Amino acid sequence: MSFRVRVASYNVHKCKGLDQHTNPERIAKVIGELNADVVAIQEILDVHQGRPEFDQARCIIAELGIYRQCFGENRMLYGGRYGNMTLSRFPVQVCRNYDLTWRRRERRGCLRTDLLLPSNSLLHLFNVHLGTSFIERRHQARMLLSDKLLSRQWARPRIVVGDFNEWTRGLASRMMREAFEEANPKKLLRRGHTYPGVFPILHLDHFYYDKHLLLHNFRVHRSRDALLASDHLPLVAEFEVDANV
Repeated sequence: MSFRVRVASYNVHKCKGLDQHTNPERIAKVIGELNADVVAIQEILDVHQGRPEFDQARCIIAELGIYRQCFGENRMLYGGRYGNMTLSRFPVQVCRNYDLTWRRRERRGCLRTDLLLPSNSLLHLFNVHLGTSFIERRHQARMLLSDKLLSRQWARPRIVVGDFNEWTRGLASRMMREAFEEANPKKLLRRGHTYPGVFPILHLDHFYYDKHLLLHNFRVHRSRDALLASDHLPLVAEFEVDANV
């Protein structure tokens, strides 16, 4: 017996759109269009005492009303938390953020969320945002695939998604392809670029997954709101999961 899980990855760019408006409600609308069971979000603010448009995590959760949340703080910004957030329709068993910062570069992280599926088995979701420097990403890829993180012994399937900031075959991409299956937009989609929004020319956002999972479909989400809401477009994948795994 098997069932399907729909997973999305979305860099929301602090909810600042290509029209220069910061609008978390618009981001929430785009996420609602995805109808995903799990949404990995990068570049989101969680500022409770400040400008209302910076109270993004709470606003999005309130607008959608159907998700549990796991927040991974990478640094403080505008008086609140800034980092990655994972939304899930499934119960969250573990929420842990791993530091991937290299030297004095901007703080980066990998947010792990262990999700309890309807079959009572677990799915490990890793929400990643790597740095913009080539050398930085080389070190971050090694940290990501170390025994402390992805290369340890995991009994349940893993999905690794997010903004890897790598559009060429760099070390991070090569190492991830060796360790995981890849949903490659360039191979699977006619238009697989996700950045920048309204006229995307680069492929920065990636999906990697264990061979125990079967990729059923994969797409870049393009809607009127999605084209403007952020400088990235969301990626959506649907996996078939064996209930016995």
